[in-house]
Amino acid sequence: MKLVTFELPSGERRIGAMLAGETRIADFTAGSGAPWARDMLALIDAGATALAEARACLAVPPLIHELAAVRLLAPVPEPRQMRDFLCFERHLRQARTQRHLFGITGYPTDPAKVDVPRIWYEEPVYYKCNRFAVVGTGTDVICPSYCKMLDYELEFGIILGKRGKNIKREHAREHVFGYLIFNDFSARDQQMREMQSQLGPTKGKDFDTANVMGPWLVTADEVPDPYALTMVARVNGEEWSRGSSGEMHHKFEDILAHVSRDETVYAGEFFGSGTVGGGCGLEQGRFLGIGDVVELEVDGLGVLRNRVMASTSA
Repeated sequence: MKLVTFELPSGERRIGAMLAGETRIADFTAGSGAPWARDMLALIDAGATALAEARACLAVPPLIHELAAVRLLAPVPEPRQMRDFLCFERHLRQARTQRHLFGITGYPTDPAKVDVPRIWYEEPVYYKCNRFAVVGTGTDVICPSYCKMLDYELEFGIILGKRGKNIKREHAREHVFGYLIFNDFSARDQQMREMQSQLGPTKGKDFDTANVMGPWLVTADEVPDPYALTMVARVNGEEWSRGSSGEMHHKFEDILAHVSRDETVYAGEFFGSGTVGGGCGLEQGRFLGIGDVVELEVDGLGVLRNRVMASTSA
């Protein structure tokens, strides 16, 4: 199923799933009085029984909305936790060759000569995102007032379906509820400044509308091989990036096994893949402008579309 959270013209939030053709939505909230139909986290928490009831509701929907008549929100508007990883070596190498754009010298401009720390190969590194800055497709992304070099990041990620601790790699897929596209918008000039402190990122990533997810949450059964997905980014209709999820050095199974070591992870958490190789403007030495429309497309996961707007902050 392609699960969605959407808002009616009245402002009421509901959940549902896309019907064939992806132009209409089956309304689960209106069609079921069960607690799981209240919101997406409730559905995830309720487990396999609720998912089966949702499939039955999709098969015979009691209420259908035209997609054009509602507003899609992020499928999980407030994930319980967010972690974003750095799993693509080509992105790491190419991004680090561009530090000269920010007046930072002494680093190679040839990706092959970039010194990748040994620990990057040994374990998946990550930072925790602002889970309150999540928005969905079609929402304008506000460029922060302190940013002159706004960038997109072409990623995808998972939402966990159940809690676990010390998860074995061979059992990790059992914890994946579904997949969705992630655009980790970044204030690159601020990010490059702050990370010279050996800590971060902070305000380079943390601003309202920075974390875009969607357009829907595709249940795991519809993604048989998450490591065979073509990933494309377009800006104003022009292709800027193309890559493959197959280039991930650390897979989601590795990520789950690592993070859950002596730490409980919970249903409703989001884990991002990090940017695919070539998947941001930084790697190409160009950035977004006000009014630009960014589209991220991943095989089987849909198209995530957002427009960049200027901040109204003084």
